[in-house]
Amino acid sequence: MAVAIVTGASRGLGRALAAELAGQGWSVVVSGRNAGALSGAADRPGVVALAGDVRHGPHRAALVAAARRLGGLDLLVNNAAVLGAEPLVPLAEQSPAGFRRALEVNLVAPLALVQEALPLLRASPRGAVLNLSSAAAVTAYPTWGAYGATKAGLDLLSGVLAVEEPGLRVWWADPGSMATPMMASAEPDADLGALPTPEEVAPLLLRLVAERPQSGRYTARGLAREAAVT
Repeated sequence: MAVAIVTGASRGLGRALAAELAGQGWSVVVSGRNAGALSGAADRPGVVALAGDVRHGPHRAALVAAARRLGGLDLLVNNAAVLGAEPLVPLAEQSPAGFRRALEVNLVAPLALVQEALPLLRASPRGAVLNLSSAAAVTAYPTWGAYGATKAGLDLLSGVLAVEEPGLRVWWADPGSMATPMMASAEPDADLGALPTPEEVAPLLLRLVAERPQSGRYTARGLAREAAVT
């Protein structure tokens, strides 16, 4: 049975990705800081919930150990992220402490978890890493500078990982704007009614896992266009 780790799985896209994988028969180790919300995400067969903060080494080790007990690790999904300021603010008002936390969660922790998981991923014939990116990583949106900088860093880290680990698939994927609690926190005045839900986006992103295209940057919008053609 295939095994995945999904971080930031207590709500939003992480929760939707974990549910979609579990529905496809995967064993999934889910991580999140909110134990109560995470327990709801684990309310299905094959899902193991471990509450904790991805910034902490013992928690990352526990996630990989849980995957090992399930038989190995085929997919690591680095989804956990924070904005750095809620609501978002211009760079002139961005607190260094908030930016530092965003760097730790959005960039340092994914690298550290990849390092922890690499032995298992290398041992899998279908080992893959899916890092969640953002349009803010490649476009200069006002107020999104600090968050976007962390995602731009994650994009570059992903590209280097793909070169250094040719035996793995490494995808960095932009899910696009979604109706999520994070988006509501980022821009409280935004109308989220027209945006897709995480449950609509998750199957698009997981086409990467099913079809295993070359390592690279993908968008949910592009994957949707390809799905419509095929």
